[in-house]
Amino acid sequence: MSRIAFLFPGQGSQAVGMGMKLAARFPEAREVFERADRALGFKLSKLCFEGPLEELTRTENTQPALLATSVAAARALESRGVRADAGAGHSAGEFAAHVVARSISFEDGIRLIRRRGEAMARAGEDRPGGMVAVLGLGIPEIDAVVASVGAPRDLAAANYNSPGQVVLSGTRDAIERAGEAAKRAGAKKLVPLTVSAAFHSPLMEGAARALAEALDLVEIRQAEFPVYANVSARPVREPDEIRATLREQLLKPVLWEQTVRALLDDGFRHFVEVGQGRVLRGLVKSVDKDAVLSGSEDPDAVEATVQAWSGAPAR
Repeated sequence: MSRIAFLFPGQGSQAVGMGMKLAARFPEAREVFERADRALGFKLSKLCFEGPLEELTRTENTQPALLATSVAAARALESRGVRADAGAGHSAGEFAAHVVARSISFEDGIRLIRRRGEAMARAGEDRPGGMVAVLGLGIPEIDAVVASVGAPRDLAAANYNSPGQVVLSGTRDAIERAGEAAKRAGAKKLVPLTVSAAFHSPLMEGAARALAEALDLVEIRQAEFPVYANVSARPVREPDEIRATLREQLLKPVLWEQTVRALLDDGFRHFVEVGQGRVLRGLVKSVDKDAVLSGSEDPDAVEATVQAWSGAPAR
């Protein structure tokens, strides 16, 4: 059996009901949500399972909800013999990757991601902004668009998601000017994102400082498997490099397309999306249509993944 990479989703994948069926079927998944409730001091599980959606989609709630659901799915997979040989997480998902890799404890991870979400929400109030997905331009063209706006403190390429899909992040004015430049450069479509702030841009400087302070208080151990970092698209395992890449994450772009290519170059062909949604499978498929993909968003998906990787009948 070839090696498996676990992929952990970020904001945008959340949905009311996330994790509920996992917790009902798998005791190890249920325990994760119980630990999350105790660590945070409120019923995150109820918010995941029942909503309301407007509360679940608040950044400070979405991020721990996604982490808890991803860890719950991972524990269900691990208990059935499906374990990661490497991992990567999209933005907030990178923290779930490190929890599953045991470089950060679950309790530290869930409190840290809650702190990250709170700091990002506050930064969005201090320096309002937005994000827009640009479709149809390559990386060099996008970089030229950003440079042409000439506002390095107000605009950045935030997510290199897949071939022909890059997200820009910044102030409303800078986003508008970048959109016009992107159209002139031949962009096929601009899609404004429903977000509360300009993530992965210089507008997150206040959040990055708060996150760095929180990271300094957390014990980080050597990862059990390499986690490919958003900021470099390269694997990290040592505590110092893990801390450094997580500190840099909020101010630098998510190099997701580059991360997928790095995993492919390192011999990975089998990818499991760990947690809620199917977004990352779609992004991997856009890079390599022959990649073998599976999920874990509910018990049926977990059992199908177990059967696919083990060859054993689903239990």
